[in-house]
Amino acid sequence: MSEPALHVELRDVTEADFQVFYQHQRDEQAYQMAGFKPRDWDAFIEHWSKNMSNPTNVHRSVLVDGLLAGNVICFEHDGNREVGYWIGREFWGRGVATAALTLFLAEFPDRPLFAGVVAHNVGSIRVLEKCGFVRTGDRAFSTAGGPVAEDVLLRLDA
Repeated sequence: MSEPALHVELRDVTEADFQVFYQHQRDEQAYQMAGFKPRDWDAFIEHWSKNMSNPTNVHRSVLVDGLLAGNVICFEHDGNREVGYWIGREFWGRGVATAALTLFLAEFPDRPLFAGVVAHNVGSIRVLEKCGFVRTGDRAFSTAGGPVAEDVLLRLDA
């Protein structure tokens, strides 16, 4: 017997969401998969406050059956509009990221959009490809002084 379909929806991010987002990025398996070191609370709040104050950025909270499951964002990086998302590990493997990104892309029609995903995160690469993104190359990156990692670049056109 299959699991019942999940109801995924997006809404604006609020400061009340930050505690859940903070816990998501502190999950060891999740941050290793994403290729980012977790931030402490002060650095986390500084990061989100800076991003939320930029009027060109778009932020949406992802709800699954009314529960806060993660976020989808769009921001400028190296002159391109990039999309990113973070879904809590308890929601992995259930189609939540694909559903949330699909909703976000319908709401945010600007193209082209880009995404960078650490090469070992095959699940996230699959999500982006299901949503129409195509691989365009690779880049090396480092966050917060961490080790240099290889990023797969993807692009979504009209």
